[in-house]
Amino acid sequence: MNFKKIGIIGGGQLGKMMILEGKKLGLHFTVLDPSQDCPAFSITDEYIEGNFYDKDKIRTLAEVTDLITYEFEHIDADILMELREEGYKIYPTPSTLKIIQDKFQQKSFLKQCNIPVPAFEAVDSVEGIHTAVEKYGLPLLLKSCRGGYDGKGNYLIKQREEVLNAYHTLGGDTAQLMVEAFVPFIKEISVVVARGIDGEIKVYPLAENIHENNILKTTIVPARVNKVAAYKAQALALKTMEQLKGVGIFCVEMFVDAKDEVLINEIAPRTHNSGHYTIEACSISQFAQHIRAILGLPLGETKLLKPAVMINLLGEDGYDGRAKIIGVEEIMGISEAYLHFYGKTFTQPERKMGHVTVLADDIDSALSKGKKVSELMRIIAED
Repeated sequence: MNFKKIGIIGGGQLGKMMILEGKKLGLHFTVLDPSQDCPAFSITDEYIEGNFYDKDKIRTLAEVTDLITYEFEHIDADILMELREEGYKIYPTPSTLKIIQDKFQQKSFLKQCNIPVPAFEAVDSVEGIHTAVEKYGLPLLLKSCRGGYDGKGNYLIKQREEVLNAYHTLGGDTAQLMVEAFVPFIKEISVVVARGIDGEIKVYPLAENIHENNILKTTIVPARVNKVAAYKAQALALKTMEQLKGVGIFCVEMFVDAKDEVLINEIAPRTHNSGHYTIEACSISQFAQHIRAILGLPLGETKLLKPAVMINLLGEDGYDGRAKIIGVEEIMGISEAYLHFYGKTFTQPERKMGHVTVLADDIDSALSKGKKVSELMRIIAED
């Protein structure tokens, strides 16, 4: 392998963890991010200050590196398309990114590939939402087609009286919106999948995700679903990657209903929060796998070494300021508990500040350890 310089758009915790893995291979990294206070700044070789839609800064990143990847999908895909046409290497490809960035386009692509998704349609008026309520019933999910994460850009309409407020909350006449039939799911699950430049695909174990206020709180691996649902989910993740033909790590988020039917919720064209458990619990982490994929190296085996529970460390309600972490010594006293603090200077309510992964010989023991972690650890602000 020739010495490679990798450019990353985005210097958050995902970029930081990617760099940590890449340094094991002697790789050089340049990060583009709006803030020098980003988690990856402390370990990147070079830094370019700029926002994710700054065409000139993105072009500069391409010129000083051998290939570009990204840790965040809400970026300027058009300039990446231009750079790709000029011969610059970008993975996942900008064409794949364009499909995924627009949720309506993403769902339409999946539907065309006969991949099951919730019923959906575009709307452009309050009247259109009311018509969708008649068609799909309540509750009904109103979504922004572009942008939004961790529940932002979504509005779950539970009563007809909420339609007008939902419409204006998500941007009204100035926004591209869609509605999606509500899925009465019993589990939210996800599959991390890697695809190499040569088409090789590796699928990680099925993960079960628990959200609070639309933010991922806990990931449990293996997911507590039956064999039928597990088989469907793994097969859907594989088919999705075969159709997308993306390169790198992708995360396919899904719903499981009471009849063990599996529907795809969304796809993330990057390493994912629900895949953090792979760092300690699998033969190869999602970050190391991503680097292998974009460099054209053979992909690693994705074997689960032990059952795992990952707990996100979120900024506690009522605290906004310089971050202070409580419970480190206690966590270090728990066997096979692995703390990751991202190095963000400031905390605020529900901001992702770190995570802890615990391993055990069985899932019940891992859940017990995870419960203890949740009770012991707090992210507050300094006095």
